Order: sequence, then structure tokens, then C-alpha cells
Amino acid sequence: MPAPMTTMTFSTVFHELAAILMIAGVIGIVALKLRQPLLIGYILTGIVVGPAGLGWASGGSELKLLSSIGISVLLFVVGLKLDVGLIRSVGPVALATGLGQIVFTALFGFLLSLALGFAPVKAIYIAVCLTFSSTIIIVKLLSDKREIDSLHGRIAVGFLVVQDIAVILAMILLTSFTSQADGGIVGQAIRLLLVGTAFVLGTAVTMRWVMPPLLSRLAQNQELLVLFAVAWAVGLAALADGVNFSKEVGAFLGGVSIASTAYREAIASRLTGLRDFLLLFFFIDLGSGLNLSAAGLQLGPALVLSVFVLVGNPLIVVAIMGAMGYRRRTGFLAGLTVAQISEFSLILAALGLRLGQLGEAEVSLITLVGVITIAISTYMILGSEQLYGWLQGPLRLFQRAMPFSELGDTISGPVQVDVILLGLGRFGSAIYRQLQPHNLSILGIDFDPQALRLAEAHGLPVQYGDSEDPEFTASLPLSSATVVVSTLPSLKANAAIRHGLETAGFQGHFIATAHDEAEVAKLEFMGAQRTLLPFLDAAERAAELIMADLNQLRSQPAEAHGQG
Repeated sequence: MPAPMTTMTFSTVFHELAAILMIAGVIGIVALKLRQPLLIGYILTGIVVGPAGLGWASGGSELKLLSSIGISVLLFVVGLKLDVGLIRSVGPVALATGLGQIVFTALFGFLLSLALGFAPVKAIYIAVCLTFSSTIIIVKLLSDKREIDSLHGRIAVGFLVVQDIAVILAMILLTSFTSQADGGIVGQAIRLLLVGTAFVLGTAVTMRWVMPPLLSRLAQNQELLVLFAVAWAVGLAALADGVNFSKEVGAFLGGVSIASTAYREAIASRLTGLRDFLLLFFFIDLGSGLNLSAAGLQLGPALVLSVFVLVGNPLIVVAIMGAMGYRRRTGFLAGLTVAQISEFSLILAALGLRLGQLGEAEVSLITLVGVITIAISTYMILGSEQLYGWLQGPLRLFQRAMPFSELGDTISGPVQVDVILLGLGRFGSAIYRQLQPHNLSILGIDFDPQALRLAEAHGLPVQYGDSEDPEFTASLPLSSATVVVSTLPSLKANAAIRHGLETAGFQGHFIATAHDEAEVAKLEFMGAQRTLLPFLDAAERAAELIMADLNQLRSQPAEAHGQG
């Protein structure tokens, strides 16, 4: 008799999971139509199939198991892609902004939570959950807008890396507040410190002596490499959980142990789809456990905390970046990326519930804040330029009279130039090398300090700044420039540059770079006198076209070009 019962139970669970996935797909399509992250759709799926809806996902162990594996893979990928060098590449602004926003949000979030009537430990959890922003959502939105390589995009990704490091520390610290361990908080903190130190040392040893030769052998078979990565992530998470440590931190350190190897990108790219699929079950499980009656009671506090995140977080970023000499536009666009809470916030809330430090009411509150802030901030980021147009007047309060980090940081830029070269990546640097023998005065512009240092080492006068900011473009020495060349293969970036040149009255030639053939006509309609296609026009050919434009303009009367 037990065998048929087991078969029937398995069959029922399989059918329910299949139906849940179908519902998640339908709701996901609706979310995409509304330009919302799938995370929102998955939480709504959990509500639909949970006890408050169809009753299919009533706290089953299957969902929780898949959810735990998903979190382990997520933390593993975060550790795997941890790029501390990115923080250095954007300078101290990523560290200062990241830490400043964390301290501001945690402190005032804690005070606000106390004012709303929450106990101190619960207020700490809520404050920490308000602190972190979603790296996955922000990188996706910036990539879709082709802003991931803009100045504000690079800075945003930089301080999101700082947040990723901080969230791991928060998981360790919040775990130490449990009252279930012998020895109280101090004893638990000492035990966690010892276990954490052992894990870190083990990770360092593994990273240095074990992983390089092991992965070199496994890399001969890509399927085996991926299987090992998942096993390593889940195995370290289980080991950490077995010694009463945080399994999330165990999975994270597993990723860190591979991050320095040559195989991290290959592993990360193959795990991304698996991570997203497994996280679906975490958010469905979270939504299914959402107590709608408790959530209704928490709607007022959720709205208060949501306004705090949507307004307070961006403002502190704008203020810090303004004090550091950045333009209000750069600070505002970067600040919008922290106007929501993270999937890590929901993971921390689930951790608090598991440790008995949070109740269903607080988890419902944090989930509501997550849904509200993620939904609204998505539209804020998508409409960031229009929002900035409305708010650029009041935002002057956060900009120095001389925003030196973007305007005054000219390393060796000349006053009189023939060519202004916007973008010093591979294509831009190659064009400069082809133009160099022609004895032209050239000024290079980029926001990447490493690219600027490399170009300056080759003798190119450079200036730090964001070419996509029309105000910055208008500040360039356009009165003497004959040709402005953009090597940025982004229609939006080139439109912004063209707008800045028109505002400044530039009458010379604007040469843009197209992403593909379809963009050529659009760029010419915008007013580009010539377009370059990196895949068709080699740097040598591009330099010939630029010289042809220069010679043509030089043969005309002097008043026919330059700034009017």
C-alpha cells in the first residue's frame, strides 16, 4: 500500500509544480508587458497559488528545497563575480557613495522603524533590509537602456558591489542576534567569528592551491564544470548550515574561491539561467507565505518606508556625489538605482523568520516594501531623463559651483583642439593611433580612469567626463574644434552628444559610431555628417574619413566651423 500512495503523492506534486510554472509564465508575460521585473510576477504567482488563492503551494517542502538551492546558487554567483577591481576603476566615489548610503539608510531606517512601533531587533532587521538595492534588476535595466558603460552606470555598479559585500556581513551579524544559542549573544558572536575565520582561511587555501589545477582538469568538459560548480555551491552551503553558520555565506565563499580563476566567467554565464530559474521558486514560496491579512495591517508602515526608500536613498547618493564634485545629472541618474530594496532584503527577511527574530507581520511588511519600491523605481529608471528634466532646477542644491570630478579633472587637455574624440575604448584608441602621425591637436574624453591613464601614456591629452551629459559636452573647447568624433556605439548616447553640440552652437562635423546598419539613417537624420561602423570600418579607414572631413572643413572659410 505505501508504494501507490507515494506514487500518487509524487504525481500530485509534479502536476502542481507544472501548473505553478505555467501560471508563473503567464504572469511573467504580463509583468514584461508592464515593463516590470519578473521578480514582481513571481511574488504575485506565489500569492495566486498560495493559501490565499488556489492553495497549491501551502508551504510544501519541495518549493522550500528548490528555494534554498536557488539562494545558494545566487550567493555563489555573487561571490563568483565579485570584482573588487571595479570599485578601484571608478575611483573612491563607489566606496564613499556605497558606504554613505548604507549608513544613512540603516540609521534613519532604524529610527523610522522604532517610531512606527517595532521592537529594536525587528527594527534592525527592517533597517538593514531597506539598505540594499537589487544588483540583478539594476544591471538588467541599465543594460536594456545601454547605460551600463555610462559614467553613472559604472558608478552605480561600483557601489552595488560595495552593497553585495555589506549584505554578506549583515547576514553574519544578524545571525549573531539569535537568542537560541548557548552563551548568549556574546558567545554566539565569538563562535561565529571562529567559524567564519575557519571558512575564510579554508576559502583562501582552496583558492590558492586547490581550485586552479582542479578546474583546469574539469574544464575539459563544460557539463562537468557546471555540475561541479553547483555541487560546490550547495555543498559549502550545507557544510555551513551543518555547523550552525549561515549557509548563504557558505555559498558566497564558494563563489569567491573560484573568482580568481580563469574559468569564473564561463561558470557564471552558464549558471545565470539556472540561478534565475531556481530563484523563481524562492519568490513563489515567499509570495505563497504572504499573510494577506497581516500585509493589509502593514500597508500604512509599508507606504511610509517605501517613500523613505524611493526619495531618501537617491537624495543621499546625489548629495554625496555632489560633494565629491560630480554633476547633479550624474548623481541623480546613479541615485535612482538605489530607489528600491533588493532580493537580498527578502532573503534577509526569510532568514529572520527562520531564526525566530521576525514574525509574519514583519516579513509581510518587507515584502510589501519590496513590491512597491521595485515596481515604482523601475518606471523611475526607465524615465530617468524625463524625471531629471523636471527636477534639474531643485537639484542644483547638490552640485558644486565647479563640479571638478567631471569638468575640472583635465589631466592634460589643450585649450585649442582640432579633433575631440569621445570614448577611448578599443575602437577610439585605435583611431587615435591612426590620427597621431598627422600632427593634429586631439583631446580624448572618457569616464574610465584606466582608459584615460592608458591613453595619456600614449601621448593623448585627455579629460575625464561623461560624454552622454549634454551639459558636459557643451563645456568642451568647441570653439576651436573642427571635428567631434563619438566612438560610442549607442544611439541614445550619440543623440545626447548631438543635443549638447547643438546647444553649444557647434558648426563643425559630428562623426558618430553606429551599432548596426539600421542606426546609420537615424544618426544622419539627427545631424551626424558621417557614421562609422566598427565592424566594417577599421580604425585606419575611420582615420581616413576623419581626415577627409578635416581637410574639407579647413578649405572652407574660417567662420564656417567652430562655435558661433
